[in-house]
Amino acid sequence: MGTVAKELALILGGVRSGKSAFAVSLANRAGGRVTFVATARAQDEEMRLRIQEHRRARPPHWRTLETPTRVGEALQAEQSRADVVLLDCVTMLVANLLPQAAEDWSHTQARVEEELEGLLQAFEASSASVIVVSNEVGMGVVPAYELGRQYRDLLGWANQRLARAADRVYWMVAGLPIEVKASGLAEAWEGSGESD
Repeated sequence: MGTVAKELALILGGVRSGKSAFAVSLANRAGGRVTFVATARAQDEEMRLRIQEHRRARPPHWRTLETPTRVGEALQAEQSRADVVLLDCVTMLVANLLPQAAEDWSHTQARVEEELEGLLQAFEASSASVIVVSNEVGMGVVPAYELGRQYRDLLGWANQRLARAADRVYWMVAGLPIEVKASGLAEAWEGSGESD
């Protein structure tokens, strides 16, 4: 990341792998005005504590937007206010759309697609760099229930879509970032669509 050229960076990893801390450090190093877009909802005490922990880890001068959905619209509104936008995280964004899946799976898929399209369009229209955080949930046990499997599939698909569009992709392992896609290497992988 840097202030010279606009970039889209995706940071993936498991729970407590250091994704958010690394994203904050990237945004700090990029310099300029930072807007933090938070998608989490404080629906229980444990989540409230996590949100508080994340707030404390961010510099107090950063602008914060709390938007559980419609992040593309939020980013469009920030075009003139930010040099860097940090979206944390796609994991919660997809989860916020998931309750609809039990009633209409195709509608939920369309909503996730709409969210990603809005995010990518806002990035293209803006001069700001965007850092996106998301969890990798497809490397563990197959969920025992249908909604869990649907969520895993939706998030995996969303991560693939974002990784294809990103200039840089980082994989976090035990707090260490591994760059798996560098700027300028977008053509290195010839995959053209969703894969297993």
